[in-house]
Amino acid sequence: MLSVLLFFFAWVGHGYLLMLALNVVYAQPYNRTVLKLLRTTFGFLFAFGPPLFAFFYGWNLVDLAATIPAAYAWLCVSAGVIAFPAITFIRLWRRRPAIVLAEQTEMVDVAAALGGRPVGDGTHRRIAGWTVNDIFNVEFTTLTLAVPGLPRAWDGLTLLHLSDLHFYGTPARSYFEHIVQRCMADGPPDLLVLSGDIIDADKYLDWIAPVLEPLRWKVAAFAVLGNHDWWQDADGVRDRLAALGMRVLGNRWDVLDVRGEPLVAIGHEGPWFRPAPDLTGCPAGFRLLVSHTPDNIGWAKRNGVGLMLSGHNHGGQIRLPIVGSLFVPSAFSRRYDMGTFHEPPTVLHVNRGLSGKEPIRFRCRPQVTRLVLQSATQQP
Repeated sequence: MLSVLLFFFAWVGHGYLLMLALNVVYAQPYNRTVLKLLRTTFGFLFAFGPPLFAFFYGWNLVDLAATIPAAYAWLCVSAGVIAFPAITFIRLWRRRPAIVLAEQTEMVDVAAALGGRPVGDGTHRRIAGWTVNDIFNVEFTTLTLAVPGLPRAWDGLTLLHLSDLHFYGTPARSYFEHIVQRCMADGPPDLLVLSGDIIDADKYLDWIAPVLEPLRWKVAAFAVLGNHDWWQDADGVRDRLAALGMRVLGNRWDVLDVRGEPLVAIGHEGPWFRPAPDLTGCPAGFRLLVSHTPDNIGWAKRNGVGLMLSGHNHGGQIRLPIVGSLFVPSAFSRRYDMGTFHEPPTVLHVNRGLSGKEPIRFRCRPQVTRLVLQSATQQP
């Protein structure tokens, strides 16, 4: 019985270590073919690695000789018994940061609103048709944030954050058009932010203008590109977003006046597009960073960013009870899979996005975020 239990925990730990490695690898600017090959390889190692280990070395880990296989087996046991449960417990007890003053969420069933599931004609349309798939249940979240360093003149400033559209045929265009229409039902925000991954195939460049054209804003709209845009016609994406009046930041900064105070809007498209932003000569003012991946949080903190908006991680797309997310393409693995974080001097919000190349969501609904900003000095 003990040998079976130990082998079970070794298998769990083996999967956990593979997951960590895959998450970190997927955060790197590698060719997508290489990444697909690695994902397939890691999946094979998870499913068949332990049985093959047992075939060659036996199930009883206690009797293993002091060899490299034995060392790895006991490393896996430690990961399965200690590391994975400890991280899971810490994540379960993670509390909402104090800078989040209020949170309201409305779930919109897009399929019901359109009279059927808008699966479209993409490669993975059958997945989108599964009734257990939450891809068409979109959460519209309103967050009121007390942001340290925010000018008092900006109290009540609204910011609409969209991310990870992944135009790929599925969901259908009508899905995105309905979401955009619903976004504008609450009135135009002061600022609009689009944090990357717009398309997954070049032929969907033609979706950008008709889908996003109805978006409106009072002051400015900012956009950056993500890794999926990097794999496609990135210049084509930039041109079409700019034609809509958005400020496509790339890896640079821009300054504009907002209610009499300077806003320094910075784009960071690394690690895919390089070099990183150069802030030489950047004037004083509140710094807003739009970065597709939250992995650039260290750069943000080092450069005095007050508010950082990201996507990329999709909340993991599939979230298991208790455990939460598993596959998160981040150098920090699951740490910034979704939500709001306060790591002084930076407030980071990670949006779950609206879609994915694989259009599947389980216990992890797509998300639109509207932020209402308050200066921290106004709070008791």
